[in-house]
Amino acid sequence: MKVMVNINLLALIALTCLSSTVRVIDPPGQSTQRHRNIGKSVTINLQKEFQTIHSFGASDCWSAKFIGKWHDDSKKNHVADLLFSLDTLADGQPKGIGLSLWRMNIGAGSYEQGDSSFISDPWRREECFLDSRGRFDWTKQAGSQWFLQAARQRGVRYTLGFTNSAPVQMTRNGKAFSPGGKSINLKPDALDAFADFLATVADHFKFDYLSPINEPQWDWTAGKNGKAGQEGSPAENANIAAVTKTLSTKLAAKKALTTVISGEAGQLNFLYEKAESGRGNQLDYFFGSKQGAPVIKLPNVEPIWAYHSYFTTCSDSVLVAVRQQAAQRVKSVGNPMLWQSEFGVLGDICGRYHGSPRHTDIDYGLYVAKVIHNDLTIANVTSWQWWLAINPYNYSDGLVYINGPDGDYKKHDNARQDGQVIDSKQLWAFGNYARFVRPGMKRVAVQLADSNPVQETGACMISAYKDIRTKQIVLVCINVTSDSITLPLQGLTLRNGHFSSYTTTETKTLAKSVVAAGQIHLEPRSIMTLVGRYE
Repeated sequence: MKVMVNINLLALIALTCLSSTVRVIDPPGQSTQRHRNIGKSVTINLQKEFQTIHSFGASDCWSAKFIGKWHDDSKKNHVADLLFSLDTLADGQPKGIGLSLWRMNIGAGSYEQGDSSFISDPWRREECFLDSRGRFDWTKQAGSQWFLQAARQRGVRYTLGFTNSAPVQMTRNGKAFSPGGKSINLKPDALDAFADFLATVADHFKFDYLSPINEPQWDWTAGKNGKAGQEGSPAENANIAAVTKTLSTKLAAKKALTTVISGEAGQLNFLYEKAESGRGNQLDYFFGSKQGAPVIKLPNVEPIWAYHSYFTTCSDSVLVAVRQQAAQRVKSVGNPMLWQSEFGVLGDICGRYHGSPRHTDIDYGLYVAKVIHNDLTIANVTSWQWWLAINPYNYSDGLVYINGPDGDYKKHDNARQDGQVIDSKQLWAFGNYARFVRPGMKRVAVQLADSNPVQETGACMISAYKDIRTKQIVLVCINVTSDSITLPLQGLTLRNGHFSSYTTTETKTLAKSVVAAGQIHLEPRSIMTLVGRYE
């Protein structure tokens, strides 16, 4: 769960009135089931390529430590299958969403501190592999380790270890949250020890990536009651540079295959706007020609910057404009890659979507798909990752839920030992991308005639991805309106003249069918993935 902040975004781009051929969204629940051939065509240009897709992922925070230790193996494996499986059921429907990256939280030791951690919720405390005497205990975080193994057994391509705080014995206040100030909560002489700790953990678990800083723009202090919400630490850009440089040295000395991914900015606009106490303008600072910290040329450091999509998705014009600004700044500093590394439904979004109470219906699936679409097609991210893969709360930021419909984990505290596994439309809408747009695919151009990104975001969005080696083509199509829509499709010649389609609606979860290749037919309020092979 993340802290809420108020921000001043750039002035919004003017929202062009929708043309008469595209209908404004009906209010939720008022579908008229009309059919519209909106007079537009979709053209795929296989020759015009954009970014290469790296992965789609999610994190184990914080529930894996309990769920991974459930005695009921069938339930644990059901959760793992929903998240990781590429298997198919007898009716052709996918068994799971086939994530290609798994994020494992490297804890700071607040769990061992118990109530003296001053983190009020035990679900948000985490164990640490290192004790106060400098000894490693690889039995810690056993539940998280179970899910890491389950991910690898099911073919998840990449693993990433991330941390919210240095081990508590290394922090200035002996806690896993900040005592105050804008700098990293780390003792002045503990930088080497922190980097050693992360490098050792990464080597033990053979992580592909390490992310040592999380949402450095937030202060992560205790509230008025003296309690904090979770492990966390602020960090200034200079802190990030110092940690990255030291960690690079440690990984290189070990001849590690692990590489560092940094950033994890709390909001996308911090990549190109100022933020308090030297925590903004990160693309210029780390990648610009006059940069103060040329860390991208260090060994075991990737030229990638990660951000989180919170607080920049309302309204549609903001959703588009902020990502356009980021993409422009990326070009100006030499085209480093961007990752969207954390997202969930958080807070009140345009008065339409709400974190609390829990919502798992198609409205929320469509919202998630819309954000993914714009991060991929406007910001050009190469990886897109979710926050809470497994959620015990009465909140909307999960993929799989492990409590009853009321989501009251305090009422159902036995969820630490057992629970009810519930899916969500957030899960399956994410699966319309993650399951089919695989690592190594290239995004290619899609032209929806007579429309612009803001108009498309309010009606119909389509993106396309190709596998050059196998000549597979994947289209992900989103219809947020209450009309069914038919669009002629141009620019593709398919083998056998048809697509396999996988549709998610209020009543369907990646339901499979076979459709002709000459046109795209979208059900009302749906996400549909089309998979074929081009000539």
